[in-house]
Order: sequence, then structure tokens, then C-alpha cells
Amino acid sequence: MLFRVDPSSSQPLFEQLAAQVRMAVLSGDLPDGERLPAAREVGEALQVNQHTVLHAYQSLRDEGLIELRRGRGAVVTASSSERYQGLAQSLEAVRAEARRLGLPLSAVARMIDQPAEGAT
Repeated sequence: MLFRVDPSSSQPLFEQLAAQVRMAVLSGDLPDGERLPAAREVGEALQVNQHTVLHAYQSLRDEGLIELRRGRGAVVTASSSERYQGLAQSLEAVRAEARRLGLPLSAVARMIDQPAEGAT
């Protein structure tokens, strides 16, 4: 898996990495049981501290998306693709509705990022 980070982004590096893994699982590019690259390898390739990569992996572990196994590293859990299936279907419905309304996805993303008025 090829990771990319944008050091100038306001999003922390570990969150950028975790988001890429989530998207790869959602798209099927990272199937259940797939082993992620070692944190040291990713850190060296991206020129970031390996602890940044470990932070991303630990965040994904806390979500139940990956397992961290001593000696085996980070492995995509058996139920990870099912975990996001409902979300993937909902997102496709949102994309379809945005197309119907003529809204660009960037506007939809901003709407998702902003809480609705009156929502708690």
C-alpha cells in the first residue's frame, strides 16, 4: 500500500494515514487479513517518525479496523469490510443525491463537516 501525507495540511499526519487505510478498506483495496507495512518502513518512506505511523495504527486498532500482532504487525481484521458496509451504502446514496441536485462533492463534504443548525 502506498501512503502519502501532506505536511502542510491542518490534519495531523497520523489522521491522514489512518484515513487512507480506512478508504482502502472501504474500496476493497485492503482486504480482510491483509498485512499493513511495518511502521518503521512507512515512517522511513514518508520521512516521518515511526511513532506517528504507530499512532495511526493504534487509532485504527481502537476502531476495530486492524489488529496489532506481535511479530506479525498490523493486519486488517476479518470483519473490517463489513464494519463500514452501511456507511459505504449511505455515502453512495449521498453522492447520488448530490449529483441529482447538481452539488459538487466538495460542497457536500463541507456540509458534512458543519453540524446542522439546532443539532446537538
